Amino acid sequence: MEKTKGSSYLKQASILVAAGLIVRFIGFLYRLPLTALWGDTGNAIYSAGYQVYNFLLILSSAGLPAAIGKMVSERMALGEYENAHRVFRVALLGCGTLSAIFMVGLWVLAEWISVTICKIPDSYYALMTLAPTILIVGIMSVFRGYFQGMNTMVPTAISQIVEQIFNAVASVVLAYLLVRHSVALASAGGTAGTGIGALAGLLVMFVTYTKERPMLFEKIRQTGQGQRETAGQIGKTLVCTAFPIILGTAIYSITNLADMSMVMERLLTAGFSSDEAEILYGQLQGKYVVLTTMPVAISTAMATAAVPTIAASAVLKDTAAVRRKINMAVKIAMVISIPAAVGMGVLAHQILLMLFPTSAEGGELLTVGSISILFLALSQIVTGTLQGIGKVHVPAINAAFGAVVKIVLNYVLIVIPAINVQGAVISTIACYAVASLLNLWALKKAVGFWPDLVGALVKPAIAAAVMGVVCYGAYQVLSGLGNTPATLLTIAVSIVVYAVVLLKSKGLSEEEIQSMPMGNRLVGLCKKTKLL
Repeated sequence: MEKTKGSSYLKQASILVAAGLIVRFIGFLYRLPLTALWGDTGNAIYSAGYQVYNFLLILSSAGLPAAIGKMVSERMALGEYENAHRVFRVALLGCGTLSAIFMVGLWVLAEWISVTICKIPDSYYALMTLAPTILIVGIMSVFRGYFQGMNTMVPTAISQIVEQIFNAVASVVLAYLLVRHSVALASAGGTAGTGIGALAGLLVMFVTYTKERPMLFEKIRQTGQGQRETAGQIGKTLVCTAFPIILGTAIYSITNLADMSMVMERLLTAGFSSDEAEILYGQLQGKYVVLTTMPVAISTAMATAAVPTIAASAVLKDTAAVRRKINMAVKIAMVISIPAAVGMGVLAHQILLMLFPTSAEGGELLTVGSISILFLALSQIVTGTLQGIGKVHVPAINAAFGAVVKIVLNYVLIVIPAINVQGAVISTIACYAVASLLNLWALKKAVGFWPDLVGALVKPAIAAAVMGVVCYGAYQVLSGLGNTPATLLTIAVSIVVYAVVLLKSKGLSEEEIQSMPMGNRLVGLCKKTKLL
């Protein structure tokens, strides 16, 4: 029974991992032609508008999938199917109303925000096109949280992929049509694609819900009403659950807004021109942030899947299952994130030249900041486990400490001409390091044990170090083939080396591999190649 539960958790997590990687990959693909169309200046305008939109989105709905998933999962575990559905209805009404308010607010204040907060007046058009997306994504987040609470990640995964496909196509087409008029309008075309994609994703969720609704109501009819919760009770619980999650996420978003405002202001203070500052900010957001957050898609998916499944085990007081799921989530996130950080740091300049051949500047940001992948992934996965066991306010407090560190370092470092925008990267590393360490300490206090940090960190780090040396040498040997073939082959060699060293050092056991999706096939392959 225990193994079945573990397989179910990993299966649902792997669905979100796969969807997250596909979404990130599509995101890479469409950012390449966009960067070619509008350069680092366009990236700055696009990113400025997107950061404001993302902050408002977080305030209106970003904490809801986790909160709804937790509440629905707890009620489903207790057989309270009607109360689980009432959570969905109350959340839909509340989130729809709040998202509409933020949408109108962004419309009204777009010009003021673009000048005063973004310090990039051309971001006005991007802000206007993003406003309706707040309402669309807010409603969609309620549907996603409901299905996640029922321990089915498939609707969320499909909607994410559909959303990103429509986003990519619409963004590139609109940017291409509008760039002949101005870079500002092209950036607005790119952000308009975000809304078109979100609308497609919402349609997928609505169609899925419509199909599943008769079955859901049949379960309610068969089990009876039981202790029926009122809308007020559910609303109060939802707010109490979602608010700390939203606050923690909003704090991280505030640090991004701080980057946007402080990077521009401090670079100008350091003596850079307005155009030079925009280009450096564009490199930070359009290259460093985009690339380093791709591997973190895995830990994000693991954290999303962890919240409802750990919550279900916690409400049933199944301590062994809580411990096992925490260890598994942390370990898988680190096994992926650590080599990604090392590989991206070693091949920073080569990766940018491969992806952005006409605008490859900014490699030093990746070299310095690739370690942030590790701390961001660790922070996210431990945040998910804390939320799952009911400590939803703790990550918000720890995020605030990290944000303070980031803002102070931003102020001190960016103004130094020799460091400039790298100061924002260094402050990001410090921010997530502080938050992740505090989260780990809080988790230990809450559950009474440390996650298996030796298995999750030490052995993957050793394997990644060996991989990093091989990675550097392999590129030197293969560089005569040209940058793109050499980079791709070096990445392939590095993955093989990492897997071999990790398995030979027993960084992943046969039992752990077996419990994963397609575990039998993976074990068979490892045994055939004598890695196990």
